[in-house]
Amino acid sequence: MDADTKLRQIMDVLDQLAEDTSVPRNIRRGATEAKTRLQQKQEALDIRSASAIMILDELANDPNIPLHGRTLIWNIISQLETVK
Repeated sequence: MDADTKLRQIMDVLDQLAEDTSVPRNIRRGATEAKTRLQQKQEALDIRSASAIMILDELANDPNIPLHGRTLIWNIISQLETVK
């Protein structure tokens, strides 16, 4: 699977997280912010991925996030780590 396809899938999952009303608003906002970082084509892919991972890592450590949201974020992070 190429990087563009993988990025598209990751962005779809970020959209799902951003639209999940059972997740606190700051987590949804962070998911949107991570997606925006991934879409900035003028930056190198590894920098975009690292920026998104940093944002998502902060969200995963939020004490108010429900368990399913944290699991989803961890899955996204592990997918982003494989993008080259």
